[in-house]
Amino acid sequence: MKSKITGGPLELVFTLRVLNKYDVKYFRCLETGFIQTEEPYWLDEAYSSAITKLDIGMLSRNEYLRDQTIKLISGYFNADQRFLDYAGGYGIFTRLMRDKGYDYYHSDIYCQNIFAEYFDLKDCPDKNGFELVTAFEVFEHLVNPKEEIQRVLGFSDHLFFTTELQPEELKNNLPEWWYIAPETGQHIALYTLASLRYMAKEMGYNFYSDGKSMHLFTRNEFRKDPFTLDKEPYLIRTMRRKLSRHDRKIQSPKESLLLKDFDAIKGKLRL
Repeated sequence: MKSKITGGPLELVFTLRVLNKYDVKYFRCLETGFIQTEEPYWLDEAYSSAITKLDIGMLSRNEYLRDQTIKLISGYFNADQRFLDYAGGYGIFTRLMRDKGYDYYHSDIYCQNIFAEYFDLKDCPDKNGFELVTAFEVFEHLVNPKEEIQRVLGFSDHLFFTTELQPEELKNNLPEWWYIAPETGQHIALYTLASLRYMAKEMGYNFYSDGKSMHLFTRNEFRKDPFTLDKEPYLIRTMRRKLSRHDRKIQSPKESLLLKDFDAIKGKLRL
C-alpha cells in the first residue's frame, strides 16, 4: 500500500473502530503527513445516507461559506460568470448564492438536490468553463484524491474548497480529533498543508490557504493572498471589516435571482 498523494511509503499510525463495528487502520504518508485509511470496504454502508446525522452544522456552515465565497469572488473573479458547487448535497449553498445574484449550479451524484432543483449541472447549457468551482467538505471523502480532484478541475481553472487540516496540537494524539468522525465512516482522507501544496504543484496550480480549513487551487497567481485577512491580527481584521461594510453600503449589490428563478421554474412546471 502506497501514499495516495505521493505514491511513496506509509507508516501505520493508529487503528479506530469505524461505524462501531470495523477496526480500521490509518496510515500516514512519510513525505507529506497525509493520512489515509486502509482500502475503505465499508463505504456502501457509510453512505446509506449521504448526509450523516452528525452534520448538524450544515445550515450555519453554508451561510458562513456563502459570505466567504462572495468575498473571494468579489476580489479575485468575475462575478457575472457561471459557477458550480461540486458535491453540493441538498443544494442549500447553490440556492443561497443564487439568492444573492450569482449564477450558480449544483452537482452531486449521491444526494438529492432539494433546494436548487432546475439549477443542477444537467440544466446548465454549458457544462464546462465555470469561473470557479466550490467543493465544501468533499476532499476528506475521496478514495483516490489526486484522480478525483483532477476530475473536478476539469470544470474550471479555479477550485475553492474546504477541508480541515490536521491540528498541530493533536499531532501525537490524532485519534482524539473530532473531524475523523469514525462513527460515520465517511472521512477517509485527512490532509496537511504539505499534502495540499504537493498536489497543487504536481497538477500545475497555484495554492493558497488560510492554514486551517479554506483553500484554493488556481491557475492564476495573485499579488495578494486571498486569505491574508484571516491571518492578520484581530484589531486589523476588525478595522478592515468595518471599512468593507462601509464600501458595501456604497456599492450596488447584485440583484437576487430568486424571483427570476421562481418564474422560470413555474414555466417549466406548466409544460
